[in-house]
Amino acid sequence: MSSQKEQVTEMIHRYVEEVGLKREEAYDPEKKSWHWRIGSARIQVYIETLQFSGGHFREYLRIFSPLLQIPAGQELVFYRHLLELNDSKLGVKLSIMPNSDWVYATYERDILGMDYEELRTCIADLEWWADKLDDELKTQFPSLK
Repeated sequence: MSSQKEQVTEMIHRYVEEVGLKREEAYDPEKKSWHWRIGSARIQVYIETLQFSGGHFREYLRIFSPLLQIPAGQELVFYRHLLELNDSKLGVKLSIMPNSDWVYATYERDILGMDYEELRTCIADLEWWADKLDDELKTQFPSLK
């Protein structure tokens, strides 16, 4: 594990404890990821390593929250709405993972140069947006509640 990755891992543990959670309950050592709830939002945090040719790699902080399933029969209206939200919700993007029918609030950032205050802001922003957006989307697309 890189020194920067170890530092960011400790920062995530610190954040978890700072918001009143227990490190042992939030962290899954097998999956090397953290999970907790904020309001109605389920938060998932991990550090992903991307390998490039020649042995070069980059490591990213990735924060996700599943918002809701894609509404059958309303896809065009729904996708347009998601794109419009992507245009106005700073710091978070809405995504659909391959082979999934779930929409996620997502935040990603290379961990290089990251300090605790930035990490704290990234996670707290995603938590806030996820808790807000999952409720709003379920209200706008009530068949998905």
